[in-house]
Amino acid sequence: MTQQKLLDAAIEAFSESGFKGTSTRDIADRAGVHHPLITYHFKNKDQLWRAAADRIFREFNISLVKATADVPESQPRARAETFVRTYVRYAHKQPALHKFILQESSQPSARLDWLIDSHLKPLFEVVVKSLRELQELGIAPPGDPAILFNMIRVSAGGLLALSAEIKGTSNIDLDSDAALDELADMIIRCFLSGDEVAKQ
Repeated sequence: MTQQKLLDAAIEAFSESGFKGTSTRDIADRAGVHHPLITYHFKNKDQLWRAAADRIFREFNISLVKATADVPESQPRARAETFVRTYVRYAHKQPALHKFILQESSQPSARLDWLIDSHLKPLFEVVVKSLRELQELGIAPPGDPAILFNMIRVSAGGLLALSAEIKGTSNIDLDSDAALDELADMIIRCFLSGDEVAKQ
C-alpha cells in the first residue's frame, strides 16, 4: 500500500515538475507518508523515478495487449485502428505517459537513455514494423514509417498534453468521451486512409 501511494505521488510530481524539479520530500508529502519510507522502498529518487516510469508503460502495454487480443492479425486495419483508439484513451487516462517523455527530452541524460532503451524503443520497433506493412497494403500513407509513427503519437499525446490550453483557445473539451472519440477518428482518417492512399 505504501509503495502504491509513493508511486502514485511520484508519477504526479515527476510529470508536473520533472526529475530535477521534484524532491523526495514533496513526493512523501503528496503520498502522506514519512519521508524515510522512500529510501526504504526505493533506495533513492532515481530508483523511484524508474519504478514510476515502469508502472506507466507497463500499464500502457497491458492496455494495448487487452485491446488487440480479440482482433485477428489477418485484419491489420482493425488492429491499427484499435491501437490508435487505445493510445488516445490511455494517454487521456494517464497524461504522465507523455509528460514523463517531455520532461526528459529537453536535454540528454542517463534517464532519457534508460527510458528509450527500456520502453520507447521496443514499442517503436513493433509499431514501425506494423506501419511498414500497412504502407505495403496501401492503408497507411507512403514515407518514412518512423516519422509516421511519431506523427501519430504526437497527434494523440501532444494534443492531450495541451488539453487545458486547447480548451481555452478552441473550446474543445478533451476530457469528454465525444471529443476523445473524434480525436481518434480523425487520426485514423488522416493516417490510415486506406483506399484513398492506394489510388494515388
